[in-house]
Amino acid sequence: MTQLNRYLPKFPLVTITTFLTCALLLMSQQLMAEIDNKSGMQKPVFVVGADHSYPPYEFVNQYGEPDGYTVELTLAIAELMGFEVEFRMSDWKTALKGLYQEDVDVLQGIAYSVVRAQTISFSPPHSIVNQSIFARDDSPNISNVSMLKDKEVIVQNASIMHEYLINEDIGAKIIPAPTHLEALRLLAAGKHDFALIANLPSLYLTKEMGLNNIYPISSPVQGQRLGYGVLPKNEALISRFTEGLAILKNTGRQQEIYEKWLGSLEKKGLPWDIIAQIVGIAASLLLLTLAGIVVWNSMLRKEVEKRSSQIHEQQQQLIQADKMASLGVLVSGVAHEINNPTGLLMLNLPLLKEAWIDALPKLEAHAQEHGEFKLAGLSFNRIKQELPYLLDEMDQGTIRIRNIVNDLKDFARSEPDEIKQEVDINKVIQTAVRLVDKSIRTATDEFELNLQDQHLLIMGSAQRIEQVMINLIINACDALDSKGQRIRVSSELNQSNTQVIIKVEDQGGGIDENLLPRLTDPFFTTKRELGGTGLGLSVSASIVQAHEGSMTFDSVKLLGTTVTICLPCYMP
Repeated sequence: MTQLNRYLPKFPLVTITTFLTCALLLMSQQLMAEIDNKSGMQKPVFVVGADHSYPPYEFVNQYGEPDGYTVELTLAIAELMGFEVEFRMSDWKTALKGLYQEDVDVLQGIAYSVVRAQTISFSPPHSIVNQSIFARDDSPNISNVSMLKDKEVIVQNASIMHEYLINEDIGAKIIPAPTHLEALRLLAAGKHDFALIANLPSLYLTKEMGLNNIYPISSPVQGQRLGYGVLPKNEALISRFTEGLAILKNTGRQQEIYEKWLGSLEKKGLPWDIIAQIVGIAASLLLLTLAGIVVWNSMLRKEVEKRSSQIHEQQQQLIQADKMASLGVLVSGVAHEINNPTGLLMLNLPLLKEAWIDALPKLEAHAQEHGEFKLAGLSFNRIKQELPYLLDEMDQGTIRIRNIVNDLKDFARSEPDEIKQEVDINKVIQTAVRLVDKSIRTATDEFELNLQDQHLLIMGSAQRIEQVMINLIINACDALDSKGQRIRVSSELNQSNTQVIIKVEDQGGGIDENLLPRLTDPFFTTKRELGGTGLGLSVSASIVQAHEGSMTFDSVKLLGTTVTICLPCYMP
């Protein structure tokens, strides 16, 4: 008892009371829901509008179902507050229009602004989203929004940044795009000057598509508060969401959902022995309170026992999924911590290079006038020769760190496929070739593109297949030893017209026959010393498998490698 008293001053009675209140509220909600089910009462259904391509917040997954942080948060609130939801996934402009036209009851991920608050009632925020200016490798540096004057700036149509540029009237030429993905594709293809879009969704989509020629250069706009929004006449509805969100925050459930999708945060908790003692005290008080509902619990016991066997089987199935989810949370958290300093290095190293170039003539003039001198303990002549190489090595090192972290995230997380639609394979291959044209020209003078002269259609995601093609072409480039060796990319229908065949062939060094079965194993690579993580082919194989296709490898040592992809043909 003496040990416990040492800690009791840190946990006043109001804390225990709050804990008991939340626990009793949750139990009463559960009991009321069970009573409603037994009495056959119909739960109200509310239509929730959401962006179908805004990962990891909200998106349509590979099974065509709503998914993401705000989707899971909305489902948790609905279950807690005793109502049902129907998700209506679309581009953001359609979702916002649906709210004003009363086709949807609530938007689950709308950013707050003073202008919007005149016509929309908002809940407290459930997350903060930062906005960034994205640019290509050849774009000038931009440090604030005013420097976008007279520039062509891509934004998501009807988004908070679209409204911001209009209201601020800085003189930028606004280019609306239906989704963040389309904005990034336009910028990567060399169209327009910049994109002002949400940072985290854009980084997810950039990595997924392999758009390695664009990156964020500045975050000049403060973070936007995302929450639930309804028309003012639906105050009762927004009150339900506000109350549900508050309960989820107080019980820690909202934090669990946040960490699952957006990365684990550092947990600073109490020692377990203290927690056990506090829980013991709370349990004693709860026993007195729960005495009145013992009879009701006994009535429900039989139903619980009936379902417990079913739950046990489901738990076994979820164990493996939980392991992968834990890996995703770990990787996301580590990636966040690594990417922040890496981003600073990538932003500052070019500045250091330019500073050295500007200072060099003055230093040489000083050496001619005053003779040899030292910098950082080295002679000027030596530092003049070695510093550019040191800066280049640092630059390449930061790029390697970024690529390794992004590969890990790409493997560990569950990313969405776009809504499945007709995909012209030849167009996808041509787009992939354009995006990696620089890598191809650096690797070989003998590149061949042989595409069958007809439409080769499949059902699936053009962006995901494009990611596979980019991975395979870059691998082929890495395999070559000289620019005289050939890379050939081809497409055709099989003889029965049931499958589309894609081949990527190279005349590189080839792969040992005993290593071929391991090529798609996670983290297996033959290029570890060159920065390979062994995740590219693993992710590509998963994408092909999700499209009900196959990917095989044929290789002869010193002669080259052929990768063959077979996908079910679609005949409209």
